[in-house]
Amino acid sequence: MADAVLPRNSTGRVLFASLIGTTIEFFDFYIYATAAVLVFPALFFPGDDPLTSTLSSFATFAIAFFARPVGAVAFGHFGDRVGRKATLVAALLTMGLSTVAIGLLPTYAQAGVVAPMLLALCRFGQGLGLGGEWGGAVLLATENAPPGKKAWFGMFPQLGAPIGFILSTSAFILLTASLSEEAFLSWGWRAPFLASAVLVFVGLWVRMKITETPEFKTAVERHERVRAPVVSLFQRHKAALVLGTLGATTTFVLFYLMTVFALGWATTGMGLARADVLPVQLIGVLFFAAMIPVTALAADKFGQVRVLIASTIGIGLFGALFAPLLHGGLSGLLIFFALGFALMGCTYGPLGAAMARPFPTAVRYTGASMAFNLAGILGASLAPYVALKLAQAWGPAAVGGYLSAAALLTALALWGMGRVLPEDRA
Repeated sequence: MADAVLPRNSTGRVLFASLIGTTIEFFDFYIYATAAVLVFPALFFPGDDPLTSTLSSFATFAIAFFARPVGAVAFGHFGDRVGRKATLVAALLTMGLSTVAIGLLPTYAQAGVVAPMLLALCRFGQGLGLGGEWGGAVLLATENAPPGKKAWFGMFPQLGAPIGFILSTSAFILLTASLSEEAFLSWGWRAPFLASAVLVFVGLWVRMKITETPEFKTAVERHERVRAPVVSLFQRHKAALVLGTLGATTTFVLFYLMTVFALGWATTGMGLARADVLPVQLIGVLFFAAMIPVTALAADKFGQVRVLIASTIGIGLFGALFAPLLHGGLSGLLIFFALGFALMGCTYGPLGAAMARPFPTAVRYTGASMAFNLAGILGASLAPYVALKLAQAWGPAAVGGYLSAAALLTALALWGMGRVLPEDRA
């Protein structure tokens, strides 16, 4: 009844609510990714071998990706049964509290083995919240979209990824420039995690003001909701789930190679200073943000699957450039980040609408969230770890081959999605 007295969702309110939530979620996620390279190996996994410490840190990074399908099922159930609005608020709160808690954790020197255990627990909480956040934010946008604008509306929560990354990287650049190494490792690294509390408060305030999506209201009125969305998903929509998962896998491989692996390789394998690498990486993310709306518009005009296939082919070709660019010093690294992140934007722009498109309203929250987060497990959970091992054994060319192989798999899945699931179904 509370929603009945609220004003009808305006376009601006819907798009801002979907954008602000994913911005906060990805800000939280990326500050962990950055700290997993720059801070956690020394403070939570100390040892004689820096590489071993970094690999241990990357292992906790992977935990969140295995938590995300759990979050997709849990939050997806309530999102499909109770509604998009309440579930989005709960997902944001779960992610936010986990992130703030990381900023308050004791280090290994203070608490011993308990410290990395608590870090792993908080990382699980981050993954749990993000597993429920992304799908709900995309549905908030696409289920309020007018005909022919699904990809454009679905692009706004996707913009949260580069914006969150820009905010998180800028925070670490500022801290690196203003603090000594000792101060940064002592307390400075905690600031971005604690500052997340302010962003979460803003996100909750905005989301409390939105009303339920028209498509979900219609499903309620028509008694289309199912008792167990995840059961219905696996019984009736397995093809959509499998193709959607594989169709998003390369997006995750590329992104985490461009962020976690590239940052680690540049500061260790290339011997560059952290203060030099982070601004260059930030420039690349601007290309990421710029290409998201471009390809969203193209997807509404030419079809989501067609644009995704073209983008994936480009990613496969980009894999062949890993070795020359990552051996080209700081200038090669700049080109590497610009090209890689531009391609990331090309695939990420239409992805939100494409993941929601194959599933009916009754299981859409669960289905879109599961496909996206299972793709995260396949494409990103172990990507930094595998890439680092490949680079250590055979150099960056092997990492590029890894990306190209993933792109081939995704292109085949997207081709299958275009044949099995018609473009006009949404």
